[in-house]
Amino acid sequence: MTTTTTVDPAALVETAVAALAPHQGSVVLDDSTGANLRWAANSLTTNGQMHQRRMTVIAHVEVADGLAVGIASAPVVAVEDVTDLVGRAVAAGRSSGPAEDVVVLVTGEPAPGWEEGAAGGGIEVFAQLARGLGEELTRARGGGERWYGFAEHVVTTTWLGTTAGVRRRSVDRMGRIEVNAKTDAGQDGSRGASAWVGQSYQHPDEVDVHALAAELQRRIGWSARTVDLPAGRYETLLPPSAVADLLIYAYWTMSRRDAEEGRNVYAGEAGRTRIGERLSTLPLTLASDPGAPGMEGPDFAVVRSPQSGMTSAFDNGAPVGRVEWLREGVLEELVAPRASAGDEVRFPTDNLVADAGGTATLEEMIAATERGLLLTCLWYMREVDPETLLLTGLTRDGVYLVEDGEVVAQVNNFRFNESPVDLLRRATEASVSERTLCREWNDWFTRTVVPALRVPDFNMSTVSQAS
Repeated sequence: MTTTTTVDPAALVETAVAALAPHQGSVVLDDSTGANLRWAANSLTTNGQMHQRRMTVIAHVEVADGLAVGIASAPVVAVEDVTDLVGRAVAAGRSSGPAEDVVVLVTGEPAPGWEEGAAGGGIEVFAQLARGLGEELTRARGGGERWYGFAEHVVTTTWLGTTAGVRRRSVDRMGRIEVNAKTDAGQDGSRGASAWVGQSYQHPDEVDVHALAAELQRRIGWSARTVDLPAGRYETLLPPSAVADLLIYAYWTMSRRDAEEGRNVYAGEAGRTRIGERLSTLPLTLASDPGAPGMEGPDFAVVRSPQSGMTSAFDNGAPVGRVEWLREGVLEELVAPRASAGDEVRFPTDNLVADAGGTATLEEMIAATERGLLLTCLWYMREVDPETLLLTGLTRDGVYLVEDGEVVAQVNNFRFNESPVDLLRRATEASVSERTLCREWNDWFTRTVVPALRVPDFNMSTVSQAS
């Protein structure tokens, strides 16, 4: 039996595209190599490397009332698996009802580099990071801290082929590191501390573990004094990590179709959207950009599992460029497939770049705060009301009291209730934007450049016992 490790990936895609005849459709082949390190209680627990090659076949099958879409996805180990997968996709299409988003497939031809092989990336990429990590785990062990966390690096090569001639290839490099440092409660009754830092990267050599350790120690130092505060509305500094989590959710719900049908926060009156309306008092520009330096992604649509009103399998191969969803605080675009947006598809990508024109650092914003709260990150966020995009969630791993321009104590955690869209309206200051790793959504979304925000009345709805 011939395995995929000896078969050219582009040839596998060509085999699947040919097997779709007489039907139309597209084929996506993802070849991923990943490596990871994990540690707990100051000891490295596991390290490993994985490799997977997975194919997704989208068949467009004629049925009685139109054109249906059938999708099948699975790891491919042998050439024979490819034709079997195509058969499953066609069968799924025959048993489905007609699709509502039918448009003619994007036409194209093989792009330069289409037939190149998979990019590599194994456990050896952690050589430098692991040395620094070992030094810091030893220091933490002797300094009364307990470190928990992981580092991950995944390189995914994607090939896309369609029955309309599109042949494209892209390489995606994703990396993230998260470190949680904890200290025990003191015999004097003082609380223990829990601090978190995270970073995204294209290559682990970008990570300075010693700088992460210094930031963790600073935050643990802030926790030497503790103060209990009641629920209420507080002037709050949201660091870039927390802002990223909020903006990502606002981005994920930017469906133009849902807005036109009155089912999300971007809905206007009488079937209209809020496009053209000012949503932010700050001059915030929020964009997705497959060419953003250090956060590059495919500049063509890759749809493996369509989302109603957001993405369409018929758009596979459509060109994707920079889209400014908000420009200078005004809503400019909403996500829409070609079926509703025409040839200029408004396609979501997996990065976000936000800039509100701020020039201050977060440190300078702290120094300018008379009294308020500084968050570390948000956690366990859930949607309460889609029409206002009201979210609820918890603060985690450090909420700090700022008085007269200095961090003076750690305070208790809270449950919050806020809408990211409404926060943009109420925010009064933004810092300079910086590359950051969100906390809540980083299993799916690691590429963001965003500012910190000052919100004069962030709603801490109840006190939380979460640590």
